[in-house]
Amino acid sequence: MRPKGSEMTQEISAAQLARQERGRALRTILHVLPYLWPADQPWVKRRVILALVLLVLGKLVSVGTPFLYKGAVDALAGDAPGAAWMLGAGAVGLTVAYGMARLMNVGFQEGRDAIFARVSQRALRQLALETFTHIHRLSLRYHIGRKTGGLSRIIERGVKGVAFLLRFLLFSIAPLALELLLVAIIFYTVFDVRYLAVVVVTIALYVQFTFKVTEWRVKIRRQMNDQDTDANQKAIDSLLNFETVKYFGAERREADRYDAAMAGYEEAAVKTSYSLAALNFGQSLLISGGLVTVMVMAAMGVSAGDLTVGDFVMVNAYMIQITMPLNFLGTVYREIRQSLVDMGEMFDLLEQPAEVSDKPGARALQVRGGRVELRDVRFGYDPARPILKGVSIDVPPGGKVALVGPSGSGKSTIGRLLFRFYDVTGGAVLIDGQDLRDVTQESLHAAIGVVPQDTVLFNDSILYNIAYGRPGVTPEQIEAAARGARIHDFIVSLPDGYDTMVGERGLKLSGGEKQRVGIARTLLKNPPILLLDEATSALDSETEARIQAELKAMGEGRTVLTIAHRLSTIVESDEIVVLEDGEVVERGTHHALLARGGRYGAMWQRQQAEERKIA
Repeated sequence: MRPKGSEMTQEISAAQLARQERGRALRTILHVLPYLWPADQPWVKRRVILALVLLVLGKLVSVGTPFLYKGAVDALAGDAPGAAWMLGAGAVGLTVAYGMARLMNVGFQEGRDAIFARVSQRALRQLALETFTHIHRLSLRYHIGRKTGGLSRIIERGVKGVAFLLRFLLFSIAPLALELLLVAIIFYTVFDVRYLAVVVVTIALYVQFTFKVTEWRVKIRRQMNDQDTDANQKAIDSLLNFETVKYFGAERREADRYDAAMAGYEEAAVKTSYSLAALNFGQSLLISGGLVTVMVMAAMGVSAGDLTVGDFVMVNAYMIQITMPLNFLGTVYREIRQSLVDMGEMFDLLEQPAEVSDKPGARALQVRGGRVELRDVRFGYDPARPILKGVSIDVPPGGKVALVGPSGSGKSTIGRLLFRFYDVTGGAVLIDGQDLRDVTQESLHAAIGVVPQDTVLFNDSILYNIAYGRPGVTPEQIEAAARGARIHDFIVSLPDGYDTMVGERGLKLSGGEKQRVGIARTLLKNPPILLLDEATSALDSETEARIQAELKAMGEGRTVLTIAHRLSTIVESDEIVVLEDGEVVERGTHHALLARGGRYGAMWQRQQAEERKIA
């Protein structure tokens, strides 16, 4: 027997969870409302108001239509004391009016949807853009740890959720509530309170049953989402690592991982189907019970002479009229709840703070000479594991400084701090005396050109990828950059030339070809400060020698910071800084460091011996 305290704790936690979900749902709705009622765009407000007016008119026509049906039946029966205008119109006229009323109802609905379409599409576009922009504002730390497949699913489901919420919350739930209210008033005034009581009890039981079962189904749907996200992530991750999968003959293993995720999805999907069958049957039972009860009451009234045949038909018409939208209530409610869950995940993403952001009133970076300074810089990706431990480096305007050292010494971290992917935890990084934390990121990024060790290309043409360095350039400028990177001759030898598609992440090109495209687009950018992060590591010795000459020419008049593994590429640097375990252990020119016979000398001798072995 479980202690009562345990039960109470579970009840409290369940209540807290319910409150949290309601809070998230309210937050989500409040986040969406400004898109429906923007303060600076009155045309959106006018469209929303007009759509609501058409909605109300449509419901008034819809609720009044059964009266025309009743009048036609009574006119045909010939025993109906109807209104004078009904009797005068005759059965044929009332039938035509009934048809026109139905047509008007459809017309109001379609007009409402057409008017609201631009409002909803504008909201979706703005929200999608806001999400896309925000993701690009998030730090490198976030993007290193993200799961691309799962992230794309969250955005996709979130945007679809907004579309569903905008449409069905405004044009399904609100109209249903209005229609039920109008029908209840008619049943009370035209018939009597007994009919109203049956309708109210039927609807109350229906709504309560629908909501309870749907809440249970939402939990199962959430499991489906989790499994769907997991399966999609595994699929995309496997495809992005296609070559690795092949190298290790892991196709079967990857298929098993994907199938395991899909098995979980299958189980949740089957439960969803079972629960849907139970929901539909229960709804049908309640609605049929209410319908039969009201119809029996109306039939008894006709037999007693209190009601006409037209009244009997009108009661049936109203019950069927409210039954049809009620049948979709479970689906609509479930989808709205699920939409709120999906949108909540997306808005959680939007509320993810940007680790690096511009200060209020930050000014644009003014590059006068391009002096780069690191003053006692301290930094660690994890506070418990510092990477840089008080590094100071001074690159004068137009100077050429190289960073060397073993893996994990902090070389690439300095490059990331210079581009301000992260903020230092101690000390400062400055360009021409301006702390990078005090200037806009846009102006900082415009001033620095980076050729990374692994150049990643867009799945587009070679032309697009080179031109990415500077939008709006001429074909002649693109060709000049390609010539400078020694890749023009290769490009024109291809069947499609500069229009050749490079594939996802540039996989259709070799490592050296990708690297030369990366160099070309940095040449095109023409920045005052250049960061070369193992820029020629993917090239053969002959191509490397030619591109080194181009990089040297490109660096003339610019400040160049080179992160190097191959020491032969940085022998002409003005200064070489040797890092080890996050600290500067040596610095000087190539010849001075060799003469010292320290760590740099040992590294040089080791690399020379390795190259002689290869030769």
